[in-house]
Amino acid sequence: MLQMPATLRGLVAGTTLLLIAAPALSAEQTADAPQVDAKAWILMDYASGKVLAEGNADDKLDPASLTKLMTSYVVGQALKAGKIHLTDMVTVGKDAWATGNPVLRGSSLMFLKPGDKVSVEDLNKGVIIQSGNDASIAIADYVAGSQDSFVSLMNNYAQKLKLTNTTFKTVHGLDAPGQYSTARDMALLGQALIHDVPDEYAVHKEKEFTFNNIKQPNRNRLLWSSNLNVDGMKTGTTEGAGYNLVASATSGDMRLISVVLGTKTDRIRFNESEKLLTWGFRFFETVTPIKPDATFVTQRVWFGDKSEVNLGAGEGGSVTIPRGQLKNLKASFTLNEPQLTAPLKKGQAVGTIDFQLNGKSIEQRPLLVMEPVEEGGFFSRMWDFVLMKLHGWFGSWFA
Repeated sequence: MLQMPATLRGLVAGTTLLLIAAPALSAEQTADAPQVDAKAWILMDYASGKVLAEGNADDKLDPASLTKLMTSYVVGQALKAGKIHLTDMVTVGKDAWATGNPVLRGSSLMFLKPGDKVSVEDLNKGVIIQSGNDASIAIADYVAGSQDSFVSLMNNYAQKLKLTNTTFKTVHGLDAPGQYSTARDMALLGQALIHDVPDEYAVHKEKEFTFNNIKQPNRNRLLWSSNLNVDGMKTGTTEGAGYNLVASATSGDMRLISVVLGTKTDRIRFNESEKLLTWGFRFFETVTPIKPDATFVTQRVWFGDKSEVNLGAGEGGSVTIPRGQLKNLKASFTLNEPQLTAPLKKGQAVGTIDFQLNGKSIEQRPLLVMEPVEEGGFFSRMWDFVLMKLHGWFGSWFA
């Protein structure tokens, strides 16, 4: 591994010191995370993925209607790909009729009837805002042809998103043997929903929805909080699961995701979530010292159609630090190999960026190629071969 400081020759203007100038703030002590009255919980920074606090975050528990976050994700991906459209009209089947399906009786409903023709947009709102189990079945049937096929899509996406402790058995989250998830996986799913399908996530902030003259409020009461700017995500409640909540809120440029699972009452899940989010915003901040399109370092590349290549962090340039510590944040990088050789693909990882706070490593991110480098012509490659040999013998005089 080749260790190099961030102040090497080749750093572009503005990054020689790595970080933007920071106001001279006095660092304060970060208070310990609050005690959380839940079976499992986690608080994660959306941009950096940093876990700020957790408790039993990998315990497998019943997600209840948090399952609908994945239902929403699958629908969002289908809309994004143009496989379905918001204006499509769906004919409701008997399996989405609470009167004819005993599984649905007494649960959260959009109050659909067999033969109803309902738009995808309305069904989607019924899933997200009203937590309609009937709406979940109707839209699953339309997207995948059956509930079983839709559940297969849900689990395929779970694998793709590396939700390693999650298995879905239903499209709605009502109690089912073998259905489970964790606080950590739910936070990762929330992060993916916000990032991958932002138009779908935008529905999660809507406070009410009226269908068939029945107005129902969003189950997520934190949307009405005067203390936090909460704009999603989802509640979940069954007898087996208790009271669950995934919530996301913003403060300035910072977004946090909280998850509480298995609280004893509806009130507790909202109080504990608000407590976690408030603590996170109070004592931490998200900074992006390396912007997505910015060059962190420029390096020599051999045997290519150009002699240098810009390297950066892509979307991995955000880190979460205690408030007031930006001035103490530094970074260095290592290359995976002593020299970079063409061809290089855009986005290819060729090393590691190491962020340090007060001399201690806090985050590591891939060092990525910012633009492709093709192989050079025959004579160019031969000349680079000679230069590389001379460089090996005589050092940087022939770089």
